[in-house]
Amino acid sequence: MATQENVTGQNLEKLNQNLERVEELSQRLVQALASRRPPNPTLNAPSQELFTKAATSYWQEMFENPGKIYEQQLEYWGKSVRHFLEAQQALAQGKVSHDEEDEADDTLKGDKRFSNPLWDTHPYFHYIKHQYALNKQAVEQAVSNIDDLEPKEKQRLEYFSRQIIDMMSPTNFLGTNPDALEKAVATEGESLVRGLENLVADIEANHGEMVVRLADESAFELGENIATSPGEVVYRNRMMELIQYAPATEEVYTTPLIIFPPWINKFYILDLKTQNSLIKWITEQGYTLFVVSWVNPDASFADTGMEDYVEEGFLTAIREVKAITKQKQVNTVGYCIAGTTLHMVLSLLKKRGDTSIKSATFFTALTDFGEQGEFTPFLQDDFIDGIEQEVAEKGLMRSFIMSRTMSFLRSNDLVYTPAVKSYMMGETPPAFDLLYWNGDGSNLPGKMAMQYLRGLCQRNEFVTTGFPLLGETVHISDVDVPITAVTCQSDHIAAWKDCYRGFRQTGSKDRTFILSESGHIAGIVNPPSKKKYGHYTNGDLSGSADEWLESAVYHEGSWWPLWEKWLRKRSGKKVDARAPGDSEHPPLAPAPGTYVRKKASL
Repeated sequence: MATQENVTGQNLEKLNQNLERVEELSQRLVQALASRRPPNPTLNAPSQELFTKAATSYWQEMFENPGKIYEQQLEYWGKSVRHFLEAQQALAQGKVSHDEEDEADDTLKGDKRFSNPLWDTHPYFHYIKHQYALNKQAVEQAVSNIDDLEPKEKQRLEYFSRQIIDMMSPTNFLGTNPDALEKAVATEGESLVRGLENLVADIEANHGEMVVRLADESAFELGENIATSPGEVVYRNRMMELIQYAPATEEVYTTPLIIFPPWINKFYILDLKTQNSLIKWITEQGYTLFVVSWVNPDASFADTGMEDYVEEGFLTAIREVKAITKQKQVNTVGYCIAGTTLHMVLSLLKKRGDTSIKSATFFTALTDFGEQGEFTPFLQDDFIDGIEQEVAEKGLMRSFIMSRTMSFLRSNDLVYTPAVKSYMMGETPPAFDLLYWNGDGSNLPGKMAMQYLRGLCQRNEFVTTGFPLLGETVHISDVDVPITAVTCQSDHIAAWKDCYRGFRQTGSKDRTFILSESGHIAGIVNPPSKKKYGHYTNGDLSGSADEWLESAVYHEGSWWPLWEKWLRKRSGKKVDARAPGDSEHPPLAPAPGTYVRKKASL
């Protein structure tokens, strides 16, 4: 008895301690939420017009074909009532019979969120899971049966209905998540307190916004255990720092290489760690490598446009690299939005009669935005109008808005599952370099963001009427230097078929197209040593993307060696290795530089 009383007393004491911590955390939470600076409300959901059109279409179908609607409703009601009665019987018997399962359950097979055995063995959780599957199926069927919406509106409705389905998953709520409940019991509520601490810390760190940390930020230090390739900043202006990396060989190829990374994220995705660093690997192949590290803009950059990125970024970097290496030409790489812009730079230089660029490589770079893919829901006027109002007020497109958009394209993996682990189970985010980089975003200048969204994404000017740039009208057909495109098969940001369509519209006679397995990041950061993802090649670019892939040759392993072989032929003879900088370009800071360390404002 004494032992039992002692245990009870200990439990009560621990409970009281946890309650005190909860009260303190609750006060911090209220204070953190008070500092919230929310984005324009039009960025939180589509305009009501979309839902009005969907409802009108539904009621029109109701009047024209009531039998079909009633049949679907009665089928859903019947399944729900039958499932409720079977759940009652299961609760009475204390075990689950799987006789009632139907095709609705198939939609959740393989879903890691429902991997806990209790979802299949416990009557309560089984009932909740199966009813969620029925609800999910009913919503998907209702949206699928709407026939008279425009394709883009139908795609948007499908996307937002999917977001509602994902948000309402029982795994997102404590009372219906067996993993979280089991852990709360096992830790005597400690996991819930830790989860609340994680939630409060995230909201405090993001000025009142709930941005889920995906990685343990304390586990990484730039220049120490991430972005460690040796080099020096050899030039700096308001737009960028130019880093020249130290040679890793005694001799290097004559023609230097410049990488222009996207300014939506930081450049060190190409230099995460020594095992998967493309930057390190390129220097080991004997190249003089320069990488642009873009500024993380604040509101003072509100009037900075695409022309400034081109003039003070691309053209300036090319000029300075030529001066440092004493070469008349450079090879270039553009990744994502920087690849799109590099295409425009090539067109601009063609019109100016400037032959400074010897060759260009594009990593996951879109130029033809005629098909908007998974971004369709966010590239219509209601959202773009909201962004325009946001940047007019703030001067920039804040990083967290872009990050939120990207995350909700994969909401279960990048929003809900991390939130459940952190806030309901009290787990510390993993020490994962890729996720650390993913959370280290950049703001976009207001003017540049709207030029990109309106001129390129919405009006598709670069492949239609031409895009105005520095006094010229640039067009994809102007591009005529040797070019290579590297795309990724499961890329949801720059779909490979869309990249292919734009790539075919260039005027170049020397074109190489490579399709890597995996996605936007893993397909590019794919070192040969891993032997993980393969790639496809096909020299015939005359047909459609499907035709290209159908007759393409599959190669095991990374595309890096194949690309290096292509680059080598366009890089000249070997010369003595070049130390970073020269007398007119003294080292300003060791790599990875200073601009990369600035965090995005919220």
